[in-house]
Amino acid sequence: MTAIDETRTTGLGATLTDGIVLVWRNLKRIPRVPDQLMWGTIQPIMFVLLFAYVFGGAIPVPGQESADPTVYREFLMGGIFAQTMAFAVASSSVGLAEDMQKGLIDRFRSLPIARSAVIFGRVVGDLVFNSFIMLVMLVCALLVGWRWHEGVLKGLAGIGILLLFAFAMLWIGAIIGLSVRSVEVAASAGLIWLFPITFVSTAFVPLPLLPSWLQPVAEWNPVSAVVASCRELFGNPNPFASDSFPAQHPVLLALIYIAAIIAIFAPVAVRKYKLATTR
Repeated sequence: MTAIDETRTTGLGATLTDGIVLVWRNLKRIPRVPDQLMWGTIQPIMFVLLFAYVFGGAIPVPGQESADPTVYREFLMGGIFAQTMAFAVASSSVGLAEDMQKGLIDRFRSLPIARSAVIFGRVVGDLVFNSFIMLVMLVCALLVGWRWHEGVLKGLAGIGILLLFAFAMLWIGAIIGLSVRSVEVAASAGLIWLFPITFVSTAFVPLPLLPSWLQPVAEWNPVSAVVASCRELFGNPNPFASDSFPAQHPVLLALIYIAAIIAIFAPVAVRKYKLATTR
């Protein structure tokens, strides 16, 4: 490799330049695999319809005297949004596992590009994909009666936290995708651990209705923090069982969790990719 090539493959500038090219490469694949987009939008819509129309009538929202079914739907949507963004893990885990299995990573290794740009391109490309999923979810939520009540800026801030949460979870997915040996395992490993985390939270059931021994676990759950921050910014029902820190500062706690996840898992993902490509 020449000195020019070596310079081009190192540094933040090379990572961003090469990463943008790889982001575009990942986005160009989406129209060629339309079923990925279809199934990516069906699952969250299915959760909305199931919880809003099947379980919604059986789950009261403490502090809300109104019998209007839209009360639970407004409470629900923060949880559905957060769960959908958490499931972004599967995008990067499956995508990277597929690239590894098909030998595409070996081709990238032979090119004069920054190694970290491959991970950056995958994560940012998947974030754009999940931003589209978020848009579909917003439209679906509006159709079932959800509204935000705190103005445009706070509404956009809530959406911003959700996308930051997806960005953080994508780094975890990158590590999973680089750690497994097949796409099938990546699909399972990327999601199976998320189900208990999302259901043992305030995503679908108000905290005061959970068993007393489970309430502290759910209250400090990172998913609950993201959910509560969205409900506060959207002006949706946001019942808590106490005046604890998560209840008083959900936005701050959500940002702390997101920053911690990125700070821990992003460097690990980049290092793991570098180790995988030097074997």
